[in-house]
Amino acid sequence: MIDWWNNLSLATQIFYCIAIPSSLVLLVQTILTFLGIGDNADIETDGVEDFTPEADSTDGVFGDGDLDEVHDAAGSDALRIFTLRGIVAFLVVFGWMGVALDASGVALYITVPVALVCGLAMMFLLAFIFREVMKLRSDGNTDNRNAVGTAGKVQLTIPPSRSGEGKVHVMLQGSYVERNAVTDETEAIPTGSEIVVVGVSGQTDLVVKRK
Repeated sequence: MIDWWNNLSLATQIFYCIAIPSSLVLLVQTILTFLGIGDNADIETDGVEDFTPEADSTDGVFGDGDLDEVHDAAGSDALRIFTLRGIVAFLVVFGWMGVALDASGVALYITVPVALVCGLAMMFLLAFIFREVMKLRSDGNTDNRNAVGTAGKVQLTIPPSRSGEGKVHVMLQGSYVERNAVTDETEAIPTGSEIVVVGVSGQTDLVVKRK
């Protein structure tokens, strides 16, 4: 075993020192996740606060009173790349890719960049997967009333005076989601406009106004 190690190049030894410990950490993380005691911080959205406005009159479920506080949903759908789990995954892929390429006789000036690119690709892939998991989890347990008080953007023009439905993207229970929306304003709210959710109409529609 010692002879085998001593016969390795310095670069391969370094790659092994990165790959083996990070693989063990990833294994522990995976086991803890399956046991339900892993840290979920990697997939939670920071800075999201609960806010329930007081209603003076009835409009669907909530009133249409003015909102003094507005939550900005911008950026909530972004990939969370630099998490502990993502960094560990990067090290695992970087290390083992480096070992494989160096053992194949690939020059070090090629091995290192290729290993870096593969590691970064794994970080992005993992971040994308966890974002989609959070979307599925959120969509399966969402209550549209929790969107009241949040800000968002119009994705499909909302007709005036509840004459039809449009679509908006808003923050809902830690995830940026698309929902049907109506408005009591006398003018249509065009695509791209910033809005605030002021109530819920029925079971599916959000009541919004211009921000």
